[in-house]
Amino acid sequence: MEKSYSASYAAAGVDITAGYRSVELMKQYVARTMTENCIGGLGGFGGLFELDCSGMEHPVLISGTDGVGTKLRVAQYMNKHDTIGIDCVAMCVNDVICAGAKPLVFLDYIACGKNIPEKIAEIVKGVAEGCVQAGCSLVGGETAEHPGMMPEEEYDLAGFTVGVVDKSKILDNSTMQPGDVILALPSTGVHSNGFSLVRKIFDIDNHPEVLDKTFDDMDKTLGEALLAPTKIYVKPVLALMEQVTVKGVSHITGGGFYENIPRSLKKGCAARIAKADVRTPALFSVLAKEGNVPERDMFNTFNMGVGMTIVVAAEDADKALDILHTHGEEGAYRLGTIVEGDGVELV
Repeated sequence: MEKSYSASYAAAGVDITAGYRSVELMKQYVARTMTENCIGGLGGFGGLFELDCSGMEHPVLISGTDGVGTKLRVAQYMNKHDTIGIDCVAMCVNDVICAGAKPLVFLDYIACGKNIPEKIAEIVKGVAEGCVQAGCSLVGGETAEHPGMMPEEEYDLAGFTVGVVDKSKILDNSTMQPGDVILALPSTGVHSNGFSLVRKIFDIDNHPEVLDKTFDDMDKTLGEALLAPTKIYVKPVLALMEQVTVKGVSHITGGGFYENIPRSLKKGCAARIAKADVRTPALFSVLAKEGNVPERDMFNTFNMGVGMTIVVAAEDADKALDILHTHGEEGAYRLGTIVEGDGVELV
């Protein structure tokens, strides 16, 4: 690698040696995610992972992919890049656990206008932290320098995960019925959805200085609140599934309550939720007020303080909350109930 250099390619805007420096800087972060199942290291043409299916009768692989969206603009305005990778991991792993799967591996893809090794390493530092929180391994990735495609200081970030679940344990909502209880796992804020609306509300692109402002009832600046990384729910949810029959899980992402909760409901079942019972952080009230956003649109765009919902039988609700509280989700609470009907009923 030390002999690899192309003056012609560098003149065209691509510094391949910067890519090598980026890899060297990120190795310390990637190493945190390695397990005994990882074979080899960075630098190969693919990431190798030894699949351990012991205890499974019929292992099924599940994959998920996502990006961070225009939350990246906030990170770029604030010049803070060490947590945005957590968002990327979270958006993928939180999806696959909705099927009952354990995430195994993760790979990222970074496209940038100019490869600044220190910045790329900061991004990957966040990705690695997300993988540690999710209990999966960062087995590879790609950094692509795209001169002329985007300004030098900009980048985009996406990734994907692969998980595994025993076929007999894939989440099945067939036993869901009226009277079941909906539990809420609190979010850390907006997470990684709705940022196009957020940017419009505060006119962030024209006035990025607004990110330094503190609004009523908020204990941090707008920028700090918006950059709070998406919470990763993998470990507490998998722990719950080992001890309680879970009938449905929804990751509340773009589309809010109205689009995501129905994805886990049995046909003929509706989620009835009292708006007064939704524990909504001040940030969402600021968004609604500053943008004059109708309540329906708020619940149809943002997570409103609920990052994930879980449906269990009424008799299992207290036990489920105890398990969640024990495994780090101290704020988990009863959100609503399952009733006859369709979709989401906010009352």
